[in-house]
Amino acid sequence: MTDMKELIEYCARELVEKPEAVSIKEVKGSKSCIYELSCATEDMGRIIGREGRIIKSLRILIKAIAAKKQGETVELELIE
Repeated sequence: MTDMKELIEYCARELVEKPEAVSIKEVKGSKSCIYELSCATEDMGRIIGREGRIIKSLRILIKAIAAKKQGETVELELIE
């Protein structure tokens, strides 16, 4: 599942002005995995997008990949 972490990190770094501030924390459960994405405060709007479209798209993407690959539940949370 580390590929998923790398995918999220790559997408987030391409969206923000300060890519060095992007970090992903992986919290694993028995049948689920939560990825906590944090970035610079001024880049939060770039990750969220207009009306939350970008973060929703990222969530849909990782859920689809996880369901197809492993049947595991995956969540993406944006940490302030």
